[in-house]
Amino acid sequence: MLYYKYVEVPDPQAVMLWQKSLCQVLGLKGRVIVAKEGINGTVEGTFKAVKQYVREMNSYPAFADINYKRSEGTGNAFPGLSVKLRQDIISDSVADWHVNPTELTGKYLSADELQEWYESGKKFYLVDMRNDYEHMSGHFENAILPPLENFRDLPKVLPELQKLTDAPVVTVCTGGVRCEKATGFLLKNGMQDVYQLKDGIVTYMEKYPNQHFKGKLYVFDRRVLMGIEADDPQHEIVGECVNCHKPSENYVNCSNNECNRHLICCEECVDSHPTFTCPQGCRVAV
Repeated sequence: MLYYKYVEVPDPQAVMLWQKSLCQVLGLKGRVIVAKEGINGTVEGTFKAVKQYVREMNSYPAFADINYKRSEGTGNAFPGLSVKLRQDIISDSVADWHVNPTELTGKYLSADELQEWYESGKKFYLVDMRNDYEHMSGHFENAILPPLENFRDLPKVLPELQKLTDAPVVTVCTGGVRCEKATGFLLKNGMQDVYQLKDGIVTYMEKYPNQHFKGKLYVFDRRVLMGIEADDPQHEIVGECVNCHKPSENYVNCSNNECNRHLICCEECVDSHPTFTCPQGCRVAV
């Protein structure tokens, strides 16, 4: 279950301790980040435990209207439970942007509205706000895929995005939490017609599988990839093996332990090549 909410949390330390205790009692595994600006979590558990978790969350007024995105788990998607207190709910990575989504964020575009924009041929720029290794396995048609090694690198590509002035800009990310900050950052830096896909790519995929989002969705747990109706003939494999360039959805880690970056490498090349590194060179010196 994936969720977030930007809302003022008066006592983040107390909420963090409550979350840790609650998840432990219910046997949930996953990651929860608590900050003064809100909460961001991905947890896995039994149907009964997840339903009880939602009931407990709804009892806390600040979290009563959270939208939870559910998907089929494996029972072993996370090695354990991590509940942390941070400066921001995107793991301290963008606190220095000083963007508060409760005060400044892009206009919401629902999955239905995005589908209509695609189907009608409307001109717009869709910008993927995920890290570059995430969109290797799946992305929207005609999406702009900035070379972001990390979400905090958005300021580096800002000059190119600021040139997109003749049509609306729509940002997308996995569940929506990064787009809340990203659109606020773009608006703060002079961009005007800025939208964000409400509730993220996962919601669009559930409503419109194998349509304008091609491939599978990268997720930050042991599943690595999430596909919806991936056995359907319409499903396209957009990932490409870094070695032989054949279609593949098999993620591996760069053989350079100091890099360890996620790459796509087909099973045949994994078996035949004991080592492989980032095709454009590792981000750290070998």
